[in-house]
Amino acid sequence: MTEHDKSTEAINNETVADTPEKRQTKSSSEQKRSGLIGSAIAIAIIIAIGGGIYYFTQHNNAKLVNENNELKQQMSELIERQKVDRQRLDSLLVSHTEIKSHASEYEEQLNRRMQELQAHVNALSSTDVKSWLLAQADFMVKMAGRKLWNDHDPVTAVVLLKSADSSLAEMNDPSLLDIRKSINNDIASLSAINQVDYDGIILRLNQLSNEVDNLRIADLNSGDAKADDESELSSDIADWKQNLTRSWKSFTNDFITVRARDGSEAPLLAPNQDIYLRENIRSQLLIAAQAVPRYQEETYKQSLEQVSTWVRAYFDVDAPATKAFLAEVDELVNQPIATEMPDALESQPKLEKIMQTRVRNLLSQSTETVAPPAVQEQDKQPVEATEPDAHPVEVTTSEQKV
Repeated sequence: MTEHDKSTEAINNETVADTPEKRQTKSSSEQKRSGLIGSAIAIAIIIAIGGGIYYFTQHNNAKLVNENNELKQQMSELIERQKVDRQRLDSLLVSHTEIKSHASEYEEQLNRRMQELQAHVNALSSTDVKSWLLAQADFMVKMAGRKLWNDHDPVTAVVLLKSADSSLAEMNDPSLLDIRKSINNDIASLSAINQVDYDGIILRLNQLSNEVDNLRIADLNSGDAKADDESELSSDIADWKQNLTRSWKSFTNDFITVRARDGSEAPLLAPNQDIYLRENIRSQLLIAAQAVPRYQEETYKQSLEQVSTWVRAYFDVDAPATKAFLAEVDELVNQPIATEMPDALESQPKLEKIMQTRVRNLLSQSTETVAPPAVQEQDKQPVEATEPDAHPVEVTTSEQKV
């Protein structure tokens, strides 16, 4: 018998021997064992869950304790900072109260000084207006002198003198009648000055400069043209002797030409030289125009005389354009551009004297300065506040300086 057969037989024997009682006993023991294992697993799970809950509870408690401590520390810091801010606010309130009290005292002092100044100004109001009018009249007279001697403008000077007289008349002061009389004398003397139209003279010179191109150069061969007329042959047979003589003269003139000239004849011009001549004439007219606003009468006349000489020497004086040009130049030469102005105004020294005696003395008496009282130095605070500077106030009557 083989081993395989032996094993098969043993299994069959065991199967035969496995009775129902044995099978019941075996199943009950297996059930008890599986129940114990399940209970052990449940207890282990309960223990693990409880340990986890305990761990997490302890961890959260520690975290809450730490956060509590941090919050307490922050609260203490905020309380300390609040105390510091309250102290600073109290110091600022104290400083503000002190500054407000000083400002109110300073404002009261300024109000008192303003009332005093207002009373003083009211007392001087009548004399102050007269001082203004007197200073204005003096300024007008000085401006009239400047216009007269610097700009040679007597018309504007007369207008300024009339304005000065109106200012003095508004003062209604009999003591100023002598000055007003001097101003009227100055107005009369300036009105008698002959007015020169400087702008008109310059415009006339510019017009002459534009007309230079219209001038015709003089014909220097007019004598030869006359001789040619005399050498023309006659068509009459009876004039054969004259024709023969004229033919002979014409033949001989082709070899030698003799012209008689005296000192009155103009020199010959090279080709295109008239262009330079015309430009030189224009330059002399420009010099004369520039001399007019500078009141240089000698330069003005010399330039025009030079223009007249060149035109008469090189241009045809019998042409109508040349005649009109020379007539205009001669008229401008005889036109004076310098006018005699008075050396001084009669009213100016008198007004200067009364200005010194009235206005300047009044200024020296009425000038006052207002200074604020000294403010005590405050203790240093966290925030420093400074009062605005008070500048001294001067009560003066205005004077315009010339």
